[in-house]
Amino acid sequence: MKARLEKAVIAGLLAAVVFTALAHGAVESWAVAIFELIIVALLLLWGAKMITEGNIKISIPNLAWPLIALLIFGILQSISITGDDGRRISLSLDVEATRATTLVLFFLVVCFIMAASLFQSRERLNLLANFLIIYGAALAAFALVQYFTWNGRFYWLRPLTAHNATPFGPFVNRNHFAGYMELLAPLPVALAITKAARRDARLFHLFAAVIMSLAAIVSLSRGGMISLASELAFITVLGRRGREGNKKSNSRLIPFSPSPLLILTLAVAAGIIWIGPGLIVDRLAQTNRSDGQVETFYASRGWIWRETLSIIEANPISGVGLGAYETAFPIYSGDDGMKAVGKSFAVDRAHNDYLQILSEGGIIAGAIVLWFILVFFRSVRQAMRSSDPLVRGFALGGSGGIVGMLVHSLFDFNLQLPSNALLFLLLASIVSQLAALERERAAPPEVNLSRPLLVTGV
Repeated sequence: MKARLEKAVIAGLLAAVVFTALAHGAVESWAVAIFELIIVALLLLWGAKMITEGNIKISIPNLAWPLIALLIFGILQSISITGDDGRRISLSLDVEATRATTLVLFFLVVCFIMAASLFQSRERLNLLANFLIIYGAALAAFALVQYFTWNGRFYWLRPLTAHNATPFGPFVNRNHFAGYMELLAPLPVALAITKAARRDARLFHLFAAVIMSLAAIVSLSRGGMISLASELAFITVLGRRGREGNKKSNSRLIPFSPSPLLILTLAVAAGIIWIGPGLIVDRLAQTNRSDGQVETFYASRGWIWRETLSIIEANPISGVGLGAYETAFPIYSGDDGMKAVGKSFAVDRAHNDYLQILSEGGIIAGAIVLWFILVFFRSVRQAMRSSDPLVRGFALGGSGGIVGMLVHSLFDFNLQLPSNALLFLLLASIVSQLAALERERAAPPEVNLSRPLLVTGV
């Protein structure tokens, strides 16, 4: 019974990952509501499993604490007090928006902790890796087919209604699709170069990496192209350094083969040539917008960043409230900046995740995010010490995806989408848990009193 409940929770968590992406990133209220209901159901199943076992056992990696701290901060921002004069006093300029954002963050943190608790054995880690690779390849293939047969409708059924949308795959914005592929594409590459996958499976892994990378490039997201390049560089450097670290410690060397990276690069280049490099070159060199005006950095993002800095300057400590950016922007933006670029629409995102968190959470939230990043890279370093190729390959691929997203966050707001944030946190959770298990495995016998959860070896 308890085994079935646990499998149901795992299946439900993976279903939430798929649903949020297919539901256009879960940016609409109906999609957010369904996502939250799915997680509520999983919480009930998880609780029933623990009751059946007769004990409560939850793994909370070190990386979860920054997320919990951000959640607590969001709850504090959500508190409002009504004075005698009827005025509301709160840390947030839009309490309702902050509460909605904090609620989504709560469910994301729950998914993070669930993943850390459920994917601890080698068998399940292999299951997750295979699922993500097959899922990523299927999503990329669908996106390419829809792109070449585009009829103005998502899934060839739902009409596109968003203003100035640049759809690709199930996402309204091509940058968000590219961000999603960035998270998934490094995993099959890493498993191939560390030889974690069986020889007969490596060809499929490379095919999956090629089709995901190609889809991200064909989406014409310039931030996506930069991020993919940074991922390949990161995987190459980290993979080689990890191997040298193992050599210095005299532990068993994990093979590192650069040939899959070369094959991937050549295959993507061939795919671009077959599709037509003109589109990509034109996109990289694009200087004109669809309305005929010259596209400059200031006209696309620069003016928004400038006004966002005004918000940060006015609210440096605690920000304007998580999710309250859209409400705060008109208050602090100057009319001269809006008129200079002919803008007349609402601005709901900073188009930079770092500026967004600083504007909504101030120095407090910025420090929490920095805490998260530092703990994550420490976890990557620890997980890469494993002698198990699968652990090391997943740590390399998962961290590659995280690095790509951190780079892309300089230009866009991928982590504001529940779908991308969920996948980001899923990968981070697994890498963090792998690091904890590696610390447990490497601990002296007199210190390591608990039974190892991860069985190493091929």
